[in-house]
Amino acid sequence: MSNILQGKVALILGGTGGIGVATAKRLAAEGATIVVCGQSDLQKAQHVVDSLPGHGHLAKLVTITDSHSLSTLANEIKAAFGRVDILVNTAGFTKPVKHADLDALTDELIDEIMKVNWRAQFAAIREFRALLDESGDGLVVNVSSIAGTTGVGSNIAYCAVKAGLDVMAMSLGRALAPRIRVLNVSPGVVDTSFVPGRGADFNDKVAASTPLGRIGTPDDIADAIAACATHLKFSTGVNIVVDGGRRLG
Repeated sequence: MSNILQGKVALILGGTGGIGVATAKRLAAEGATIVVCGQSDLQKAQHVVDSLPGHGHLAKLVTITDSHSLSTLANEIKAAFGRVDILVNTAGFTKPVKHADLDALTDELIDEIMKVNWRAQFAAIREFRALLDESGDGLVVNVSSIAGTTGVGSNIAYCAVKAGLDVMAMSLGRALAPRIRVLNVSPGVVDTSFVPGRGADFNDKVAASTPLGRIGTPDDIADAIAACATHLKFSTGVNIVVDGGRRLG
């Protein structure tokens, strides 16, 4: 445990998911105070908080697709801590649809994927911009995906929104500098329950075709997110690829 992030407040949206939990633990271990945000289960978020090293952490609920809910959260965190230094967008949603099955990728599913995986991230940055700017050393880290550059993913819309998230990082990295940096961390396949229906057989197949011989773990992604906060201080508007070489296959 180090103190490199001592005095920093890190907000993790999607903080009860696999990557969110790992990130909360990693940033807390670096000394940050963590706000763990879940969607509907405050007890689950509190359980994550209770598992963190350090003290002063907070559990909250937020609906990321509701800008009013995000605004309320920003006001509550400002009242509690007076600052936000790091915003980590890990929340997301997808559904497997074969790329050739155009009819299965309905308008409703496309809209939902766009709303949860792009609009919500932008809205969160918009709501927390003032607090991040006041920090003077603000950082946004979005969890993207190599699907945004390979075009291989759970469905075509998911690939498209991740490409959009990558462009967002470039645009906001330019627009919010120098007081806020914006970085994306782009995993390949990660050992979580994020994509419904993917089990051990799928993971084993992917691991066998990945140059580093395994799929990613939540800790792999959390380490990259932590690096954005602790070491990559001269980087903004770019993607940090954490895929074991998967995109090379």
